[in-house]
Order: sequence, then structure tokens, then C-alpha cells
Amino acid sequence: MKAKYLSFLFAGILLASACQNAKNNQSSTEASDADSTVFHATLDNKDVLLYKIGNEKVKVSITNFGARIVSLVVEDKNGQEVDVMLGYDTADEFIKNTNNFYGAVVGRYGNRIGKASFTLNGTTYQLEKNDGENSLHGGTNGVYNKVWDVKTVSQDAITLEYVSPDGEAGYPGKVTMQVTYRVNKEGGLEIEYSGETDKETVLNLTSHGYFNLNGEGDTTILDHELWIDADKLTEVDSKLIPTGKSLAVAGTPFDFTKPKLIGADINKKSTQLTYGLGYDHNFELNKKEGFAEVASLYAPKTGIEMKILTTEPGLQFYSGNFMKDEDPKGKGGKTYPYRAALCLETQHFPDAPNHESFASTTLRPGEKYSTKTEYRFSVRK
Repeated sequence: MKAKYLSFLFAGILLASACQNAKNNQSSTEASDADSTVFHATLDNKDVLLYKIGNEKVKVSITNFGARIVSLVVEDKNGQEVDVMLGYDTADEFIKNTNNFYGAVVGRYGNRIGKASFTLNGTTYQLEKNDGENSLHGGTNGVYNKVWDVKTVSQDAITLEYVSPDGEAGYPGKVTMQVTYRVNKEGGLEIEYSGETDKETVLNLTSHGYFNLNGEGDTTILDHELWIDADKLTEVDSKLIPTGKSLAVAGTPFDFTKPKLIGADINKKSTQLTYGLGYDHNFELNKKEGFAEVASLYAPKTGIEMKILTTEPGLQFYSGNFMKDEDPKGKGGKTYPYRAALCLETQHFPDAPNHESFASTTLRPGEKYSTKTEYRFSVRK
């Protein structure tokens, strides 16, 4: 089984790479899933294709549309393969349903910017509004909605690049950004982000993967156990925009400093839970500088554990509060209902450009934006 997978995997990489380098008007479509599902579309005169990387512990499918993760397969406690990432079967479905951000790299600014504006060096920049009066994940013209270029691809890694022109979605500067996905021998999926600009700007990229460690299509994440190494969270108003204050988590439903079932306190009375319709908050990580473990997620049903390591100062925990049965069907026609998945997004704080007390997200010419996150999988038996 493993030898067969590696043989197919490498053939799939070569095929996708050849397609990516072909002319944009190439009319052929290629099968890139083992079940012969066709994953191909054309957008902005570029081919949208599927790429596979992996090893014996973790197998990942990635599309150049939004540099997004399409599938993430690991083994459970019984040795059965489980896809823990929500998504769709085809490129067209991803293109038609971008509002949920399934598996995508979001930005230029991941999370929310209040009133869809910020001021930099005395100039106020008006961004696209796509969350009421606010801007979410870079606006409607965010990088999750673009076809990225594949720069390199191998059996265990892929690097994608997108050049965002000056003024795109209202953001200043021409920004060249890259994301590299790499699987490692510890069972981890590493994600490295980098970026450079020709004009002072802000940048805050993150991965918007929807996880269910019981497998995509399972109906709840309330039975998952979560630990977050954070003594504080960022207080938000009723529109989920930071007030600028930090709140201690001790004695509140937001205390995950010891592993706790997500469903344990999610329905308790709390102004912050009311505003978020559940958990949709930035946890201010206790870690200082460097790359460190900051959180873990565990599903007793499958025995799958996911540890999160990052260089970032914040972790947005979203408990799937806006998911509903009426959403477009997912892989295999499955329904993804209310709280059927969660997101754990490593990041700088939401609305940081409008809060001097938050860690800066400003990027200047000559500087390099660089962050790293790893989702590391193992099994408890």
C-alpha cells in the first residue's frame, strides 16, 4: 500500500508540474485523485491544479488556487487513513465557494481589520468590506481568491508564490509572497510564509484549514480535547473587532490552559461567547520569541492528536459557529453542519494596524516577512 502510494504520488507530482508549465490555453484536463476525480479549472487564464506531497505518516493535497490544502490524510489508532481537512472534490467547487476559506492561505491580512481601514505614515487606506463594515481575511480580493504560481515541487515539499500588485484590495505596495508546505518525518505538516514589499504596508498571512480529527464529514468537534498555552485572550466587541484590551482566561470558558473538551463550556453564559456565537477569538500565546509548541487537539474517537508549533504570537480559535446544513456540500457530497469543524489559525493579532499596543504587522522595503507553523500528527493508543 505504501509503495503503491509513493509511486502514484511521484507520478502525480510530475504530471501536475508538467501541466503547470504548459501554456495557459492548454485544453486538456488531468486526473489527479486516486478515485479519478478530475481536479482542474481555468481562472484568470491560469490552470488550477492539484499537487500531492507526502510520506508514510502524512499525505497532503494542495491546489494553487489560494495555495490551499485540499486534503490532509493521517492514520488513526486502528491504522486506518483519515482525511482530517474539510473541503471539496473539484477545483470548480473551491472557486465557486470562497466565502468559507476552506484550507486557504488568507491575507493580505488574516483575520479582521475594523472599519476596513488603517493609517500608515499619515495615509489612511480604505480596504474592501466583506464582513459588515469590516474587512476579513484580506477582503473579497484576498490572496485566497487568486491562482498562485508553483515555484518548486518535490515528493515532500511544494513552494507557491503570488505577487499582489500595489493597491490590490486597498493595500499599499507590491508584495511578493511565498508559502512552502513540507511534510517531515515526525508526522508534521510545516507551513513557512515569506514576503517582501516595495512600499511600506501590513502583512499577516495564515492558513484557514478546517479540522475534524474524527475525519471530514464527522458532525461535531465538541468531543475534541483542546489545550492552548495562553493565559489571556484579546477582548472583542459585538462585531468581533478588538477593543485593545486583554482578558485573563482563568475562571472563564476560555481557559484551555489544561486540556478540556471543547463542548464543556461553549454554551456557558459569557459576553465574549455571545459576541462570537461560540469561540472565535485570538488567544495571546504565552510563548516569547522563537518556534515553540503552543496548542494541541485530540480526538478520543480516532486517537489522533495534532500539536501546533509556531513562531507567531497569537492563535485564533474558531469553533465553526457559522457553519450550517445549507452550506454547499463537501467532499463526496457530505454535509458539513454547525460546528462540524474548527480552525486554529496562527497569526499576529486581529486589527493590529489600528492598535499600537499589539505586535506590529508593518512590513517595510528591504525587510523580509517570515513566519513558520507546524501541524504535527500522532496517535494515542
